[in-house]
Amino acid sequence: MASHQKRALVTGGAGLIGSHIVDLLITEGYSVRILDNLEPNTHKFGKPQWVNPAAEFRQGNVQDYETMKSALTDIDVVFHEAAYGGYMPEMAKYVLVNSFGTAQLLEIIRDHNLPIRKVVVASSQAVYSEGAAHCPTHGHVVPLIRPVEQLRAGDFAVHCPVCGQVTTSIPTPESTPGGGETVYALTKVDQERLVLLWGKQTGIPTVALRYSCTYGPRQSLFNPYTGVIAIFCTRLLNGQPPVMYEDGGQTRDLCFVEDIARANLLAMESDKLDGLPVNAGSGSATSVRDLAGIIAAQLGVNLAPTRRVPPRRNPFAYLRHQPYPYHRLRAADHYRAGHWSLHRLDQDPGCGRRLLLQSRSRPPRQGHRSERQGLAFAARRKGNAIISLCPMRTPS
Repeated sequence: MASHQKRALVTGGAGLIGSHIVDLLITEGYSVRILDNLEPNTHKFGKPQWVNPAAEFRQGNVQDYETMKSALTDIDVVFHEAAYGGYMPEMAKYVLVNSFGTAQLLEIIRDHNLPIRKVVVASSQAVYSEGAAHCPTHGHVVPLIRPVEQLRAGDFAVHCPVCGQVTTSIPTPESTPGGGETVYALTKVDQERLVLLWGKQTGIPTVALRYSCTYGPRQSLFNPYTGVIAIFCTRLLNGQPPVMYEDGGQTRDLCFVEDIARANLLAMESDKLDGLPVNAGSGSATSVRDLAGIIAAQLGVNLAPTRRVPPRRNPFAYLRHQPYPYHRLRAADHYRAGHWSLHRLDQDPGCGRRLLLQSRSRPPRQGHRSERQGLAFAARRKGNAIISLCPMRTPS
């Protein structure tokens, strides 16, 4: 890359993952521009206080041509985090923001011959369905989504699509066929395929990171897609039991947000992942039942979860990432000699394993939030209502 200060655009840079990418890039010496529309479902009170003042902030929509063209001016690398997420019924908006917005971003770079060196796009575990499983007879299989009739009958197992035997969960590799079971998931498939195909056609390096369930400071409480940890915390802090659908045995791959930010930096500065969809997660499964217990214990709230049969099909029952092949990760980690290195998958209290990145050249910065601090985020109350699980601008 050129000798000038590296210039990065982070779309969705005010969000959970995007804002942590911004902070890390600035620490690493990048000049950073943020493009974020401050979606009200996520940012109810406008621009959050955590937006790094060292970054240039622009409010706008990725689907607006002139806004996107201007944001890409004088940029070297792009972290495309902006997306419309959740389970809302707005099919056209998902396609407009996620699919069209991504396609237009790529067209602008190509048509205006912009000197972009690399694009990293945020994909999702949602591109998988049930995830991979092992059948006693047929080995590695990719099960079908469980029908709601099965769940209502109290059968929450994942069955082999060939013989119907009960399967066990195994880590899901990137080669697992996907397609998505929601409109959001379909548009995430669009995003990663568009970016990777465009990269092959233009010769510009691209990577699609399939994020696992990401949690940490700055999670929005207002977005229905915010995640099970924030939802459980909110209910417990308001004296209500967590609600478990099914028997709570379904599992998730939970990953701390700063680890996901570092995975983005690794994908950007290494050439070993170019052109690939790559799982970004811990590779360890945590059941929803265990998670509810961990959070209740951390908060000191003795409320057992309640059980409900889901009114619709759950997107998946068991899903954990198979981390990118270990020997290739080890080969990819030395993208900056003497600095960040993918050290190991290590056991931590809390949600089991997480991607642990350690600095070779400096100690962790003061105030670093890590998974070792547990799953209970700092909460602020107003009366008996929980306001937020992290610093957030409160209404005046």
